[in-house]
Amino acid sequence: MTQATHKPIASNVDIINARVPGYQDLQMLLVNHEGVIEQILPMGTVFKRVPPPDLQILDVAGDWISLGGVDLQINGALGLAFTELTPENAAMLPKISQYLWDAGVDAYVPTLVTTAIENIQRSLAIIADFAAHSTTGAKILGVHLEGPFLNYGKRGAHPAEYLLPLTIEEVKRVLGDYAAIVKIITLAPELDPGSEVIAYLRSLDITVSLGHSQATADQAQQAFDLGATMVTHAFNAMPPLHHREPGLLGAAITNPNVMCGLIADGQHVTPTMLKILLRATHELFLVSDALAPLGLPDGIYPWDSRHIEVKNGTARLLDGTLTGTTLPLFVGVQNLLKWGICDVERAIALATNAPRKAMNLPVISSGQPANLLRWHWDKTTKELTWQRL
Repeated sequence: MTQATHKPIASNVDIINARVPGYQDLQMLLVNHEGVIEQILPMGTVFKRVPPPDLQILDVAGDWISLGGVDLQINGALGLAFTELTPENAAMLPKISQYLWDAGVDAYVPTLVTTAIENIQRSLAIIADFAAHSTTGAKILGVHLEGPFLNYGKRGAHPAEYLLPLTIEEVKRVLGDYAAIVKIITLAPELDPGSEVIAYLRSLDITVSLGHSQATADQAQQAFDLGATMVTHAFNAMPPLHHREPGLLGAAITNPNVMCGLIADGQHVTPTMLKILLRATHELFLVSDALAPLGLPDGIYPWDSRHIEVKNGTARLLDGTLTGTTLPLFVGVQNLLKWGICDVERAIALATNAPRKAMNLPVISSGQPANLLRWHWDKTTKELTWQRL
């Protein structure tokens, strides 16, 4: 897969007086004419350097500088669900990638919810081809299969008729010839009593995320011991935290090797529970879990063979079942600050550094392409705004 080639910075630039997630105090970022971060240094660092003749100085006056966002769970945008990709509508993928880039997202993992195997494989083939040739817009890191290996009792809006047993044979049948493009699979570990599937998926370099599950804490811990490293949309589609049975989520937030995805729209999880979770663990990252109407106004939209109603960015089946959001990733960042749940640095990092960590990708550091965002926190209005540099 090729890297999206955006070089907004075309000359040597020193960005000074910047706050950078993961770094203490004010920093300067030295960016070369190829659009690569050469160094991140504390302000006041004394070093000998002949300034390049085209050197520009950008004083961001204490604003935050970060890489763009990474969305590890996004189901579609601009009216297209990734499970409904066909050769006829595949031209929407570059439009979606550009839309996400314009929304501050550097990279994303198109998510395929539970559907027929032929639909999954058709979408995998189209996404793999696009990812191999795309050079603009947000980069596709691979595909997230959210299902079909889910617990019937926690399937949520996933259609029951397409759920499958969790066996290596069924996994092979779903992946077909497209295992290389799949980077994350959400599954219910209690469906694999033989404990064979997680090790098999890890052998394919697929990240295993637990979700849509009734797993006990012991069952979840066994899955983590076998190599599962993520949890899909914490609190949702899993047993609640309980003081005598911590369940899957309790096992996850006490395990430093496991990172939990989090939807901060205020509907999937209340702000109070978000605050508890952020106090309990630092191993979290934000996802949008956005559905196909992302980028479109509220209304009623088709969703597989059913319909969803979108109100104020929240999507539900017509029977009221929560299905997802149509809010961009950075709305979650802004919500955390609006609700007073965490500080600016952590809110930004949850959508930029943290999902990269979850996928073992480098966070903002020397050698990274300078696809940078500038964030401004207005202490008076308590509003966080951003722009691409």
